[in-house]
Amino acid sequence: MFRRRKTQIAQTERLTLRLPEATDFTEWADLRRDSAEFLAPWEPVRDGAYLTRRSFQNRIIWAKRSAKDRRALNMLIFRRDDGCLIGGITLDNIQGGVSKSCTVGYWMGESFTRQGYMAEALNASVQHAFTVLDISRIQAGCLPENAPSRALLEKSGFKYEGVAQSYLQIAGRWRNHVLYANLRRDRRGRTD
Repeated sequence: MFRRRKTQIAQTERLTLRLPEATDFTEWADLRRDSAEFLAPWEPVRDGAYLTRRSFQNRIIWAKRSAKDRRALNMLIFRRDDGCLIGGITLDNIQGGVSKSCTVGYWMGESFTRQGYMAEALNASVQHAFTVLDISRIQAGCLPENAPSRALLEKSGFKYEGVAQSYLQIAGRWRNHVLYANLRRDRRGRTD
């Protein structure tokens, strides 16, 4: 059974979102390796060191330091009933002051897609950002052809804002992204 840890950020009916820990390495590396082909079209090209224990340890250090400094929350997503790691979600580029904004990015292991897990994790992350981090605007970008990600964002209250040219280097080349945003107090009305 999954136990509560001090690195927990949010909990939903079916999920726990928390910072990575050293004991997560094997499960994380296995999930990333098993889902590599599925994730490759949507992510940057990874070097050979990406799935090493040393690289994961550096990720843990960055995640804890970034959370402490309120710059980012790099969370792993676990099912509550069996503690199984199913994906990850990151609130990054957290800005205070007059901006009060951040970006969100996410990934899901292939065998856990289409079960509503990412919608649940995204909604929990948005609520955490709005209520705990006092964020006013959360931005997300995805490739135009990534229909599941676009549908997820729209279903989760994000609204289309436009296209960013050559926004990120994905699968080895610079790609345009469609941009979405979720506002804490959204007065824009419905978009159809």
